[in-house]
Amino acid sequence: MSVVKEFKEFAMRGNVLDLAIGIIIGGAFGKVVSSMVNDVLMPPIGVLIGGVDFSSFGLTLKEAVDKTPASVLKYGVFLNNILDFAIVAFAVFLIVKAVNRMKRKAEVPVVPTTKLCPECSMAIPLEAKRCGHCATKL
Repeated sequence: MSVVKEFKEFAMRGNVLDLAIGIIIGGAFGKVVSSMVNDVLMPPIGVLIGGVDFSSFGLTLKEAVDKTPASVLKYGVFLNNILDFAIVAFAVFLIVKAVNRMKRKAEVPVVPTTKLCPECSMAIPLEAKRCGHCATKL
């Protein structure tokens, strides 16, 4: 089998396509969540704590000198990213919970309709009085 055929077979598997779709949708979902955190949630939180923007929080480690930029520990951006992660994790949790709930409802308990013959171990109907395979009386 040529390398091109092997690659085509690999790339066209359902798992690879599912993964690619998941990554693309995940990237788009990440942008939506980032916008929600930065543009919707953080402004009211900033107002509640006195009009401060978390992304501006930082600790200057070394001041700027001539053309050398300042070294700043940007813990506000880190706080934004933690909040962003928490929202994404919670959203994924809700999605998984909903999918699991749908799966549980779809599962119908299987009621056995057969039993095993004690003599030959073949499956026979529950109501059988004699095994159809070995003629053992039940």
